[in-house]
Amino acid sequence: MNNVLIAEETDKEERMTGFDVAGKKISVIGAARSGISIAGLLQAHGARVFVSDAGPNEQLARSAEALAALGVAYETGGHTDRLYDADMIVLSPGVPSDAPSVRESLRRNIDVVSEIEAASWFCPAPIIAITGTNGKTTTTTLVGRMLHDGKVKHAVAGNIGTAFSSVVQELDSESVAVLEVSSFQLDHVRTFRPHISVILNITPDHLDRYQGSFERYAESKMRVAQGQTAQDILLYNADDEMLRRMMERSRSLIVKAVPFGLARPSGDGAWIENGVLVTSLGGRREEIVRTEEMTLRGIHNLYNAMAATLAAQLSGVRPASLRATLRNFKGVEHRLEFVRELEGVKYVNDSKATNIDSVWYALQAYTEPLVLLLGGRDKGNDYARIADLVRKHVTTVIAIGESAGKVATSFSGIVPVQVAASMKEAVERARRSAKRGDIVLLSPACASFDWFDNYEHRGRVFKELVQSL
Repeated sequence: MNNVLIAEETDKEERMTGFDVAGKKISVIGAARSGISIAGLLQAHGARVFVSDAGPNEQLARSAEALAALGVAYETGGHTDRLYDADMIVLSPGVPSDAPSVRESLRRNIDVVSEIEAASWFCPAPIIAITGTNGKTTTTTLVGRMLHDGKVKHAVAGNIGTAFSSVVQELDSESVAVLEVSSFQLDHVRTFRPHISVILNITPDHLDRYQGSFERYAESKMRVAQGQTAQDILLYNADDEMLRRMMERSRSLIVKAVPFGLARPSGDGAWIENGVLVTSLGGRREEIVRTEEMTLRGIHNLYNAMAATLAAQLSGVRPASLRATLRNFKGVEHRLEFVRELEGVKYVNDSKATNIDSVWYALQAYTEPLVLLLGGRDKGNDYARIADLVRKHVTTVIAIGESAGKVATSFSGIVPVQVAASMKEAVERARRSAKRGDIVLLSPACASFDWFDNYEHRGRVFKELVQSL
């Protein structure tokens, strides 16, 4: 279950076996926070580390200072042959598998691994690794909160914004490492072995990074479980069509698979029964919480809550503590985040919704009429997939960003559409369009790089504009 680049790697006969990196020449591609962290970790274990980043020197001044303080050799502004004078190359999370430097490394038969793989070599704690197209951040944060409330020592890291390599030395065998893991990070894992892996869903996203193939993208997600043994556990969404199909085809997996979904499974798992989140582990049934008592809204958050509950239960958190957490957890920033209510209209920031499926879940989460801010840097969206939901739930679409024209064309004739030339104009148009009892929802279905640095920047600007109304 590998994409082309990974298949090239796994065909090699000789492999570095893992933990002993002393004396090895290891190059790190990427000098952002993760690159600096893994460089320091590898050097602390005796590796001869070199960091290379093609970014402009002026943008990497702080990184250069940090690397110099560590005594790590580095280059910025481009990759030279020094990069390839290595026994192994470690990729920072933002480096794509099809980057020229990665292809050249593989062509030269140099071992290539991800930062999360390399950091795992030095982790004494059991790992909970959470992946999926949507819901990773919410579920990872929720597991972390459950462990905190249950007084289980832990660290939350990975794709959520904190490099795994920056926290791994703080952990011990009594801790739990909770990791949000992206498909890009999984592209180059080899010995990575979570004790508990979680796959929330698999829907089309980032296909530009997988040669337009949904199958390759799905196979990348499944790599989270490839290193697991019969003593480990894979939690998976039994209601997700693609994931269910991949599970049926993944005959090589020897891990214990435990499903969660709306219907009761035949064995262990989590489900919803008469409005109650119920789990069964080792044949022991627990009624955790009534879904109406949970602060998280939407069916997607039921799946996130079921997955998190199982992971936390398996890590020793008691049902009473889980119940309290689920009644009080407010969610994460930029994911269906309530901003304010003004003149009877609520404003919600869902800037993290960067694909169609995220918007589908957001539209399902509300019964109130919606004014929807939609658009940005399009990744090949098929807006027809949400047309019926827009017709049912949305009173006005405010089209924003580079894809405003495509958004307007897609929904004209379904609901009224207005085009805004800036986020400020979009918020002002939304305020004029919304009526008492409505919700103004920023849920763009697109990347943010047309107008903003990232989705966090987009969400912050939206919130600032709403607060200034």
